[in-house]
Amino acid sequence: MASRLWRAFWRWYESHYLLNVAIAAGLFLLQAVHLVWLLGDVILPRIGAGEIFGASGALMAILVLVDYTEIPALISVSLLSINELRKRFVLREVFYLFALNIQWLHLFWITDEFVIHTFAGHTFFPIWLAWVAILIDYLELPVMVATVKKLIMALRESPREAVVVFLERG
Repeated sequence: MASRLWRAFWRWYESHYLLNVAIAAGLFLLQAVHLVWLLGDVILPRIGAGEIFGASGALMAILVLVDYTEIPALISVSLLSINELRKRFVLREVFYLFALNIQWLHLFWITDEFVIHTFAGHTFFPIWLAWVAILIDYLELPVMVATVKKLIMALRESPREAVVVFLERG
């Protein structure tokens, strides 16, 4: 029964691939906002430059909301890699799955708040752990690029379907 459900899911996934990759890419590209903020308000001040954005209040609330779109992004982009691996084993897709799913550690343990508090000297954790958290965040970049490439390839392969998807859902 379970294998039949999985087969049905993957058939549906493949038949709606363009929509799935577009959603995944859109959600994942929102994370670029977070990475720019991380660079401008966390990393640069730590290495001696000033803050760029000085995010607080409503802007910080928006950044937090954008950051939590990472959860559906991780799931949707992981499904893209799993789908690729179902077709053929490619080490690059295994790396993408690793780079994506180590984000869960960052989301629930070594969060941005942890990084900020560590850099400010308000925790007993070592500074190197904060830098590990930042590195984990930036592991998303090669996966973002690959996801956008998959979207572009899907659009090239099915330009007519792209118009239909846009008109029906847009």
